[in-house]
Amino acid sequence: MHIKAGGGNRNVKGLAMSKYGREWSHDLCGCCGSLGTCKLHCFAYFCPGMVFSKVKKRLDHLNEKGYAEPNNGGDGCSSECLMFHCGKAIIQQIALRGAVRARYNIEGGGCGDCFTVTCCGACALTQNSREIELEEQSMGVLRQ
Repeated sequence: MHIKAGGGNRNVKGLAMSKYGREWSHDLCGCCGSLGTCKLHCFAYFCPGMVFSKVKKRLDHLNEKGYAEPNNGGDGCSSECLMFHCGKAIIQQIALRGAVRARYNIEGGGCGDCFTVTCCGACALTQNSREIELEEQSMGVLRQ
């Protein structure tokens, strides 16, 4: 994947970096830290394809354009959502999680991503979205 320069702060919380990267900005199970996060987690639990599609569009837009996607990933009804529900959900989520880790230099690997997505896909989608949201906020974009 080619990542263009630009974008916002990719370590907003100033987390310590090791030679393997840094930790996630939010805990995996911190899904109900705020009302907005709790709603996102519920949406990810009941409509994971739509949340996956929105998170992927936001990440792709940051990678390609260097600024936040203006429509918050759209309505979530897209080809990504359809493909998500055609038996490729776990593979797509593992790939998305790896792309988020790569963009934000977060430590971990494919085995951990596989385990996380398999055990709690909704928590993983919420954590991915929150990581992207921090960068968007550093650019002055506030998501609801």
